[in-house]
Amino acid sequence: MANGLYLYGIFPPSIRSDLQLEGLDQQPVQMHELDNFMFLYSETEQDRYLASRKNLLGHERVLEQVMQQGHPTLLPLQFGLIISDWEMVRQQLTVPKGDSLKQLFNKLEGYREVSIKIFWEPEIELESLMRENDDLRTKRDRLEGRSLSMDQVVKIGQSIERAMDDRKQEIVTRFQDALNPLAIEIVENDVLTEKMIYNAAYLIPWEAEPQFGEQIEEVDRHFENRLRLRYNNFTAPFNFAQLA
Repeated sequence: MANGLYLYGIFPPSIRSDLQLEGLDQQPVQMHELDNFMFLYSETEQDRYLASRKNLLGHERVLEQVMQQGHPTLLPLQFGLIISDWEMVRQQLTVPKGDSLKQLFNKLEGYREVSIKIFWEPEIELESLMRENDDLRTKRDRLEGRSLSMDQVVKIGQSIERAMDDRKQEIVTRFQDALNPLAIEIVENDVLTEKMIYNAAYLIPWEAEPQFGEQIEEVDRHFENRLRLRYNNFTAPFNFAQLA
């Protein structure tokens, strides 16, 4: 062993032992069975791993490759988890949290996580709003070439902001109405940029993914290329494997 053991995730004990995977630092991924759980790990060459794009993708790639090789049910562990020995895992995880881990495995059996991020162009949407809304356009035009009080300026700005929020919610609701019925659980995450208007993960049956993808395409067509979507149909269930 080098500095320690880097942990990727937990699987049921039925996982094969002949997986040929490469983990962080090009180290071979190995398996260790502990208290009827199978842990994926590799030896470390660093005391800690920076959350760089390369390292984050390397962590996720190990989990996704195992899933693609016929082991879809897993509990992903958070990035950067390094242990010095297995006794630490037994004391802090498998003994006190063993029942909770089994419940999570039961919950995830037969299901997969998919995620969608929706982006729009605020300036283009604002222009469209002004074309479609005579009242707002008139109020905005008052700002040009006239002396208005601060109270008037604030009120006009608030009216435009509310209308943009309504416009945004119309898009989000259309996607939610189409996608939410296909999921058994949904996690809505924070939007990360000004242009991102929706960021959600869905736990769906494995066989429902084609229908889920078709629904996304159908709603996207409704908005006639106004949006940019990032749909991930295959990922480890990070959003749905949270211990209580």
